[in-house]
Amino acid sequence: MSFLITVSPAQLTSADIAALLAQQTAFWFQAEGEHLQLQTEQAVPLFPESEAIQYTPLLLSHCSIRLFGKPVDGSLLHGIAVLLPADCGLKVSLLQPHPELPAGLLIQLTGMLSAQQLQQLYRLATEQNVELVYLDKQVKLSEPGLLVMDMDSTAITIECIDEIAALAGVGPQVAAVTARAMNGELDFAASLIQRVAALKGEPQSVLQQVANDLPLMPGLVALVSRLQQQNWRVAIASGGFTYFTDLLQQRLGLNATFANVLEIDNGILTGKVIGDIVDASTKARAVSELAGRFGIAHSQTVAIGDGANDLPMLKTAALGVAFHAKPKVQQAASARINQGSLLQLLYLLDCA
Repeated sequence: MSFLITVSPAQLTSADIAALLAQQTAFWFQAEGEHLQLQTEQAVPLFPESEAIQYTPLLLSHCSIRLFGKPVDGSLLHGIAVLLPADCGLKVSLLQPHPELPAGLLIQLTGMLSAQQLQQLYRLATEQNVELVYLDKQVKLSEPGLLVMDMDSTAITIECIDEIAALAGVGPQVAAVTARAMNGELDFAASLIQRVAALKGEPQSVLQQVANDLPLMPGLVALVSRLQQQNWRVAIASGGFTYFTDLLQQRLGLNATFANVLEIDNGILTGKVIGDIVDASTKARAVSELAGRFGIAHSQTVAIGDGANDLPMLKTAALGVAFHAKPKVQQAASARINQGSLLQLLYLLDCA
């Protein structure tokens, strides 16, 4: 036996949803014309007019929608239900994977969604200014896993080479090349060679000036700590420089880093990179190499980044996440987080 509640979406506030889920772990919902129907396991005092019905359990798939970034109300739930087939079961429960994160919602589905349905959902999420991620697979926080992160504009909030160039007096010209490379308009290796050449003759001290005030992305420390507590391996694969990835590895206890080595002669930058350049293909290989080295199943690999040179890495991992990313990367990645902290990555990992 379960209980059917019919409400106007506008009457169901985010506080009402929280109260419902405080009384029971989950409820089902669907659109019924302009109304929203909720199916609960228990009678809800908040809605005394609920109707007792025979409960027919539905078989859930691994597919899910995760909503976070702002409180979710009945109007948003109704908007989602309207876009999906009437026979698509929607089971909602609270999602709060870390004490520092506000509660989001996990919507478990009975089947997969089409590309068209996804585009409609993403459009709705943009209009509602809410983070919406659709996953057709599970990555479990409770099992050993691997996270490979980009560094510039992902693990940290700046592009290191742009900061170095600004100190060297060539900031605008280097930043313009960086922007085009991150948008996928230029070959990354060629653009890096061009940008590093602009730094020729600068003292090594400019690197230390940037390193002294390296701004970590909000949520980075808490995310890495949580993953390490769960026996995850964490690494950085960067088209930036070892001068900074080495610092982050020491500060965060990372398991590995991949980055470019700036040539320095007698304390002066030569304008060259030593050895092979860490480009998009190197980043992608890092995911497979580290998974093999640490004995991590491919299904437990995650990569996160923001630029076009991160796309092969995002596609190599079981879960690729575009974080505060360029439009081209958002469109191609399997998941996206457009605002807020890195800690929100935990919303995408299953705790059980």
